[in-house]
Amino acid sequence: INGDIKSTHMKIALFSDIHANLPALEAMLADIDAQQPDAIFCLGDLVGYHVWPNEVCELIRERNIPTIAGNYDDGVGRNSDDCGCAYKTDEEKANGARSIAYTNQIITEKNRKFLDELPREIRLPFGEDHARFDLLLVHGSPRRINEYLFEDRTDKSLVHIMEEAEADILCFGHTHKPWHRTLTGRDGQTLHAINIGSVGKPKDGDPRACYVLLEIDEDGLGEVQFRRVAYDVEGSAAAVEASVLPQAFADALRTAR
Repeated sequence: INGDIKSTHMKIALFSDIHANLPALEAMLADIDAQQPDAIFCLGDLVGYHVWPNEVCELIRERNIPTIAGNYDDGVGRNSDDCGCAYKTDEEKANGARSIAYTNQIITEKNRKFLDELPREIRLPFGEDHARFDLLLVHGSPRRINEYLFEDRTDKSLVHIMEEAEADILCFGHTHKPWHRTLTGRDGQTLHAINIGSVGKPKDGDPRACYVLLEIDEDGLGEVQFRRVAYDVEGSAAAVEASVLPQAFADALRTAR
């Protein structure tokens, strides 16, 4: 998805990693609507770990929100038993296998096809000629759908990744931990790396849904606002506990770890 944007000022809402948590998505979308952005984009991982993969896919489609594939969407779209996730322990790996098996079992064929056809990136070029700059939206990184870009990544590595991808502003998710870094490119240009956090499965200790509002004008990126939205975490966790999914997923919603 590409297209030059000539507007001198835009407010863009970005969100990622819903992971089938419908109450979190609904609360976040209500907050986005109140902010009245000019555009809304989803950076993937609609499904996995929770009981509402179909409802989440259908709401995204109903709202006609441009969306890229996350690693989990890619796995379920291909009806694979591998979500491309990195698990630290055997228990986490076993729980992950239960999660994708459950999602593959309940996803409708229409929603599987929707996930399978999602693009891998969205590039938004702003401005014209010498003043042009590119906003690139990916799930993990421009190199791999499931590469983790954590906040401790070195400036040198981030600059290399962004310049290789020709991205002046790079927005991504996948780690479920929000952060923003301003960098200096090799030619002295200003670059921005922004992890937009997670709507439905935060891992930064704050269980509220997270999304980002960007203010962009002809000079580049202005304000970056990380918004947190309260939702019925306990009710969402209880829905996990009432399903065949592991208790650990309900606990993770409560602790945001």
